[in-house]
Amino acid sequence: MKKQLFLYLFIFSLIINVFTYMYFTNKQKYEDKRIADMQHKVKTVQDSLKANAALIDEADYFSLEHNSNAVQYFAGTDIKKLNIAIRDAVYKQNSNPNGNPLAQYPPAEGRAFTINKFKVLNNRWIIADFTNGMQWGEVIIKYFVESDGSITFENGLTNLHPFTPY
Repeated sequence: MKKQLFLYLFIFSLIINVFTYMYFTNKQKYEDKRIADMQHKVKTVQDSLKANAALIDEADYFSLEHNSNAVQYFAGTDIKKLNIAIRDAVYKQNSNPNGNPLAQYPPAEGRAFTINKFKVLNNRWIIADFTNGMQWGEVIIKYFVESDGSITFENGLTNLHPFTPY
């Protein structure tokens, strides 16, 4: 009877050991696969970030902050504060009841043109998008920073897209 009990215990422990070995072997394979998948995802995301950084650098080629000649032109001036001052001066003109004069178009269908977005290209030029809610266009604006810090504008070229109803 004792021999049978030891035989059963030996077989039981052997089965337990086999199952434990299989469990830990499969667990290790699963973890290795999971780690490899995560490393692949991380590499993919890093490559994507590098590509996006290159695209952003390409898109920011025409910007006041990344134009070394424009930064030199405004030597001693905080470029970020200058950008904010230009932004405020452009958007302040949106409060005109006849629309922003930089858009160079009178109100159409009772709606005044206002500037929505703009980008300071360098130490002299701004490109802006304007709309009255029905029509859209772009304008190139020449700007000057006066010695007293005020900002003045000269109208440049505009492009008003033809109105196409929905």
